[in-house]
Amino acid sequence: MSETPGTAPIDLDFSALRRHPDVEGDNLHAVDATDRLILDEAAEALRGIPGEAVVVIGDHYGALTLGVIATHGLSGVRVSQDSLISEHALVGNAEHAGLAGTFVSLPLGAELLAGARVVLVQLPRQIAALDEIARLIAIHADPEVIVYSGGRIKHLSPAMNAVLGESFESVHASLARQKSRLLIASGPRAVEARPASRAEIQDPDLIVCAGTQTFAGASLDIGTRELLRFLPKFARWAKVAVDLGSGTGVIASAVAMARPNIHVIATDISADAVAATRATAEANGVADRVEARRDIGLSAQPDASVDLVLLNPPFHTGATVHAGLAEALFREAARVLRPGGELWTVYNTHLGYRGALGRIVGPTNQRARSTKFTVTVSTKADPAAAAASGAAAGSPAA
Repeated sequence: MSETPGTAPIDLDFSALRRHPDVEGDNLHAVDATDRLILDEAAEALRGIPGEAVVVIGDHYGALTLGVIATHGLSGVRVSQDSLISEHALVGNAEHAGLAGTFVSLPLGAELLAGARVVLVQLPRQIAALDEIARLIAIHADPEVIVYSGGRIKHLSPAMNAVLGESFESVHASLARQKSRLLIASGPRAVEARPASRAEIQDPDLIVCAGTQTFAGASLDIGTRELLRFLPKFARWAKVAVDLGSGTGVIASAVAMARPNIHVIATDISADAVAATRATAEANGVADRVEARRDIGLSAQPDASVDLVLLNPPFHTGATVHAGLAEALFREAARVLRPGGELWTVYNTHLGYRGALGRIVGPTNQRARSTKFTVTVSTKADPAAAAASGAAAGSPAA
């Protein structure tokens, strides 16, 4: 591996970093205590090594990557971020800080980790994802690699130590600081890559494939199951449908299997989810009619170009509940739906999205409601018809 010349160290203004294109707010920040703790604990190991020997995994908005580059004057740092939002935030923050071109983004795998000597990780919530990351580091990184993985204490568990211990000889915890703690690992063991997850489910009968970071894994979560009860009712005339936030692609594949004449566009910000969606479609024989895209919302989809949108919206950004996430997706659905098109949504009942759906998309009817979930269908209003109706209502009598 060739070494890339470094740059001069600079003082990075962490307070200037933004979360964009993610939601932003007074209580939402682009840097957290875990980023700072990882940078401080890894400082000695980072001193004097080339940027190409440094790998960052799971950086939320660029604070970890840019902190390493700025503090140590590095270039050529390799970065892997599952979320497309995170990738865009890193690029934007790097340009603002004058650090564009100092890193390269790569998928999780051999090219990312080959010869790595220091790996910095924002710990994923899913144990399976940590297992995959640990195994790939152990297989591909330098034998002397040191892994600094950190997270908020409330999200850490003894299972994380055990998983890291399967791939590394030494695993120990750092002292806690500002409710964050690190798990530091070294001494890679001889391990094999983690196999993909795949399962057969019923009602609907299909095969689901999952990556390690995909919500619900190789199963059917109860919200999705509730939405799919209404599959026969989804706009029967629809020719183009969207599974917005596809996850494993269960909804996309179920719709394609039930409707031989429909084309389904499945989008997700997660590279892991997009790969799972493709695998699920292939396993169920509908890959020719399920188009999986990694996208932020539906940015690549033209206005008024689809007939049906299906959505189980997230309501957390990190550990914070924020209604702006769902409303942004409602706006995207409204933009891409043709007049008369349908948005079917399932959401946690306590969130009460029906008013927002009616305001943003159009007339919204409740189709099912329990203490846990509500299913609604919203019909995209026809602006021309609404304008004509309003004009007629305002016309003076003859």
